[in-house]
Amino acid sequence: MSGSADRLPRLLALVPYLMSHPGAQVGEVASVFGLSEKQLIDDLQLVWMCGLPGHTPGDLIDVSWDGGEILIDNADTIARPLRLGIDEASALLVALRMLAATPELAEVPGDALPRVTAKLERAAGEGAATVSTQVAVDVEAAPDALPRVREGLTRGRRLSLRYYVQGRDEVTPREVDPMRVVVVDGRAYLEGWCYRAEAMRLFRLDRVLGVDVLEVPADPPAEAEPRDVTAGVFRPSPTDELVELELSAAGRWVAEYYPCEQVTELGEGRLRVALRARDQDWILKLALRLGDTGRVVSPPDMAETVRQEAERALALYAHHS
Repeated sequence: MSGSADRLPRLLALVPYLMSHPGAQVGEVASVFGLSEKQLIDDLQLVWMCGLPGHTPGDLIDVSWDGGEILIDNADTIARPLRLGIDEASALLVALRMLAATPELAEVPGDALPRVTAKLERAAGEGAATVSTQVAVDVEAAPDALPRVREGLTRGRRLSLRYYVQGRDEVTPREVDPMRVVVVDGRAYLEGWCYRAEAMRLFRLDRVLGVDVLEVPADPPAEAEPRDVTAGVFRPSPTDELVELELSAAGRWVAEYYPCEQVTELGEGRLRVALRARDQDWILKLALRLGDTGRVVSPPDMAETVRQEAERALALYAHHS
């Protein structure tokens, strides 16, 4: 958030925060706003030169940060926090509705989420509430899998799965000690200790073809720990193949959506990115999805595979059109 377009809304949020947190420390405030201490000091120096028309000492905001403690005065005119815009409020409302639909919260007693949602709808106004209700929130999961997985979690029992592995186009049997159900990007996953892999695994419930609850107590080993999925499900491995892509401005979303080891600006909005491909099918589907907004540069054999598959798809399209 270092650009001028981002700085103004940040300053308009920073002043009310400092007014409501007198004596806050520089390091603490920098952490709250996701800034370095130097960036925060630069912002404070700009705030110090702002105020009402007239620009006399009595018109300007008074701010000091001696000893690391931030004190601000004469800023009552902008002391109120910014109101959420319709797009921001709508995004929050959609997220709250999705949270309410997650399997882990579906059976939790209490009305905290409905109350927060109703309060936000009232505060945001009719526009945001209308927009958010037009967005369907649907968590993908096989209809028979979720109830049985919940039963296994509730009773503390091991599960026997028939699981479709898309990358290898095969169905594999798995025995899993379930630990939790999480929802990432609208998809429900079972996370647990897989005895076939002898490791923690995430299983997409819409790819579970069958579930049996075994009369065996779930007993995952001590090293079994849930994965942090805040950044998404996919975690590249150093052993995965490194693939380079060139992206047009319309394909830049790849650098934001997937973890990249290197991102290089090529000008005119174009990027060259290097990322790890968990398997050939995955990068092939990504490349075909990109179409003319991106291309595989290396390795050469992967680029050739993508070219051949694209030609085959176009030939099929021409044959049926």
